[in-house]
Amino acid sequence: MTQQPGVPVAIVAADAPPRTTPSNYPEPFATRMAGREKRPLGELFGLANFGVNLVSMAPGAVSALRHAHTRQDEFIYVVEGHPTLHTDAGATRLAPGMCAGFRAGSGDAHALSNDTAQVVRYLEVGDRTPGDSVSYPDDDLKATRVDGRWRFTRKDDTPY
Repeated sequence: MTQQPGVPVAIVAADAPPRTTPSNYPEPFATRMAGREKRPLGELFGLANFGVNLVSMAPGAVSALRHAHTRQDEFIYVVEGHPTLHTDAGATRLAPGMCAGFRAGSGDAHALSNDTAQVVRYLEVGDRTPGDSVSYPDDDLKATRVDGRWRFTRKDDTPY
């Protein structure tokens, strides 16, 4: 099989274009993602079964609302900086070269924050298993993957 036209063989990850929509969350949650920038890497190569993002967080930024997936495994690898990982077990300070994984269905809600004065960069990898849903224990929000897109509602199923 040959390389698809227009698909690069390799790139410098930091040169990938940033995601055009800073957040998929509805308001009032989307603005809480200020200072976070995702550069989708997997899509550049036509990957369909899992996503890979190079994520940058400015000082004070967060990666996401603390969340847990029912069907999607997630993995992070810290490239630069010292983010704090928030899970059901509490806060854990991370450093470059450290990684963490979150098994689908474990119920362990997680998110990163940058509580330092330096930029944090990490790789984020997640699969795209159909039928995934996401719980947000700290917020009145839930998400369901419908036809390849996230549908957000309040916990009582009323829409935003």
